[in-house]
Amino acid sequence: MKGLFVTLEGPEGAGKSTNREYLAERLRARGLDVVLTREPGGTPLAERIRELLLTPSDEPMAVDTELLLVFAARAQHLAQVIRPALERGAVVLCDRFTDATYAYQGGGRGLPVERIAQLETFVQGDLRPDLTLVFDLPVEVGLARAAARGRLDRFEQEGMRFFESVRRAYLERAQAAPSRYRIIDSGQSLIAVQQDVEALIPDLMERLNG
Repeated sequence: MKGLFVTLEGPEGAGKSTNREYLAERLRARGLDVVLTREPGGTPLAERIRELLLTPSDEPMAVDTELLLVFAARAQHLAQVIRPALERGAVVLCDRFTDATYAYQGGGRGLPVERIAQLETFVQGDLRPDLTLVFDLPVEVGLARAAARGRLDRFEQEGMRFFESVRRAYLERAQAAPSRYRIIDSGQSLIAVQQDVEALIPDLMERLNG
């Protein structure tokens, strides 16, 4: 039995973590083995890399350093968590994956898409998410939500222009491959967003059983 790899993407404050928990609860109620994980991170070693990426520092991080750290964490995550879970037939719900790299390092930082694609193939082989949920909302709303949570991490300290580019990159990727992406308006109330998430479950079940 092949598992199902679902990623949840979106900018700061989009509600990915909350809705990942909700979706997991609904799938577990159907008797499914569900694994919750996140990027960067997902394993003890990858979480240490996450700290390097997110913690503000007096030493500026080169954009190529950032990109390579993201994929180093991803390689560990795939080997230790994602691939084993999929091989046993689990549903993996991952808070961010490689679409985030295209959005943040590609869109936000301006790195060439070709460079990211080369690392994607090197680290992942032919593994790609079965379905990607893009939680979309206006940048100013997302940043206000992030600020309300407390101290901002290294990415959250970026300005509006950076996050407008991130949002645009997400939407462009979703529009280019509509069979893999579902855009969810996370500017709605939480109840409305969860109703949209719930409506996706028949599609998830069909993909899992197909």
